[in-house]
Amino acid sequence: MIIVHGTIPVRPEHLEEALRLARIMTEQTHKEPGCISYDFYVGLTDPSTLMLFQEWEDMDSLMAHFQTSHMEEFLSQLPDLLSGEITTRRYAVQSMNSDEEEDDTLSPPPVIH
Repeated sequence: MIIVHGTIPVRPEHLEEALRLARIMTEQTHKEPGCISYDFYVGLTDPSTLMLFQEWEDMDSLMAHFQTSHMEEFLSQLPDLLSGEITTRRYAVQSMNSDEEEDDTLSPPPVIH
């Protein structure tokens, strides 16, 4: 699985337009093969920052996402709305197959929040 997290700083006077674009992008992206989740959130500490969280089955699905017409449209309209630079981080998640035995001596203790 591939996880992408991004922050998109938006000029406050353009927040509604950015949200409109985000809704369209979300709706279209959910239809893509390999998309597990794709959502935007408004930052609690800074409501002018949109947070993006995506999950993809694999890197090929994510790369295909970058080639879609709705991504092209989103990226063409977004620059006029920004108050700074977009930042993104991508994570590859690996898991052990269920039929492999776990070695408890190598497993870290669980983290409880």
